[in-house]
Amino acid sequence: RDFDGDPELAEIIGSSLDDPIKARSKMEERVRRKRDKILQTKTGSPHPMKVKFNKFDFSNSYIWLEFYNAPSERSVTLICDTIRAWYIVGRLGGCNSMNMQLSQSSSLDKRPSYDAIQGANVTPTTFYNMGDLEIQDALARIWVDIGTREPLILDVLINALTQVSSDYVGIKQVSFGGSENEKWQENLTSEDAGCRMRRI
Repeated sequence: RDFDGDPELAEIIGSSLDDPIKARSKMEERVRRKRDKILQTKTGSPHPMKVKFNKFDFSNSYIWLEFYNAPSERSVTLICDTIRAWYIVGRLGGCNSMNMQLSQSSSLDKRPSYDAIQGANVTPTTFYNMGDLEIQDALARIWVDIGTREPLILDVLINALTQVSSDYVGIKQVSFGGSENEKWQENLTSEDAGCRMRRI
């Protein structure tokens, strides 16, 4: 096998033929040196993320994210990437509960069948539009026009944010709906005041 892409590994594997103990020692040293890259420490919250609904309108509503602390730029990037991925899947019709043939199948351990005609003829669902992510200190919001009343789209986002909160950046609560929040200051634009805006 060619190990040109990793000469260090090539040296370890090559030496194992003549001196297995030496090879093991080198491998253990490699793991020790690269431990931080191999084993990522969780930086999220051990507390479950709360979910709240407040007169959510699928065609015109805000989704609010309340963090335990003001998110770092790295955390904001992760949140933006998560929401962007959610939007793309929704935009392409990937969150359609009318076509869940495999989820509803009882034969996944065998060879499940898929009805392409049924899949092509279900009522389409698509994500219409989305605004920018607005952040003020430990609170963020994003305006959405999902269009279709499809609860699965919300389930997908909640599942993703739950994992993000647990592993990376603690999210205290996500709220669907509501045009106002007592902690939110309208018309605040200065980054010096803790206000940031990121395009999705």
